[in-house]
Amino acid sequence: MNEDPTKKRLGRGLAALIGEMDKPSAPATPAVRADGTVPIELVSPNPRNPRRSFGEDDLVDLAQSIREHGVVQPVVVRPVQGTDRFEIIAGERRWRASQRAGLVTIPVIVREVNDRTALELAIIENVQRADLNPVEEAAGYQQLIDEHGYTQADLGQVIGKSRSHVANTLRLLKLPNVIRDMLVDGVLSAGHARTLVTAEDPAWLAKRIVEEGLSVRQAEALAQMPASERNEAPVAKQRVPVEKDPDTRALEKLLSDVSGLNVSINHKEKGGGGEVRIHYKTLDQLDALCRRLQH
Repeated sequence: MNEDPTKKRLGRGLAALIGEMDKPSAPATPAVRADGTVPIELVSPNPRNPRRSFGEDDLVDLAQSIREHGVVQPVVVRPVQGTDRFEIIAGERRWRASQRAGLVTIPVIVREVNDRTALELAIIENVQRADLNPVEEAAGYQQLIDEHGYTQADLGQVIGKSRSHVANTLRLLKLPNVIRDMLVDGVLSAGHARTLVTAEDPAWLAKRIVEEGLSVRQAEALAQMPASERNEAPVAKQRVPVEKDPDTRALEKLLSDVSGLNVSINHKEKGGGGEVRIHYKTLDQLDALCRRLQH
């Protein structure tokens, strides 16, 4: 079977592709000035961009940064055939924030690419930047599978993720809309949602996971219970993290610096006392710590 050269090229990651896009080329259209900027009103978002949600606070912060420092990284666009307009390939968030900042022009990199490559780049950029919520990521993968014949293995290679990650992400599309909305809003994690894919009454389980602050492991155990037993299952106690005082944090840093390992100190809420935990990754680190303690 002949390997698709486009997929092989995309497998090198977005950074390499953007690097190729930055190489000088003959001007494709007179609307691009020599300094690489175009009027911002001539740029439009890609209607097939997998990213659908843009956080309001995030856009406000980015707009303020753009007012002070300008757009540091150009938006990658492609010409819209038969017009003087451009469609965004990568960088819609920067374009939106630039509008809020009141910019009249925006720096761009203009390249001729087809619909397939534009979609691939949009998905790769958002995945590598972790800008997609789990539902948007899954929808983007499914779009490449449906429209361009990708397999899960192809997708894993292109985006730099494992095949199991791709498969588990796609499973989220089987969930009812109420749970997808919880994923989009960040109320429910992808790990929690995956435990609900084959469960009975997933919406009820999702509500209980959120209300009781269940861990993924607790959610898995609850999802595997017969429906008749779930109401009788004990309610998990939520642990509220205790903010450590400056003295404790300073002591943790001192011990970490001396030992070369990550040290955490936890005080008991009642009765005084507590514990010191030293985290090591290898047996060599543990041996070195023991030798240091002996001396």
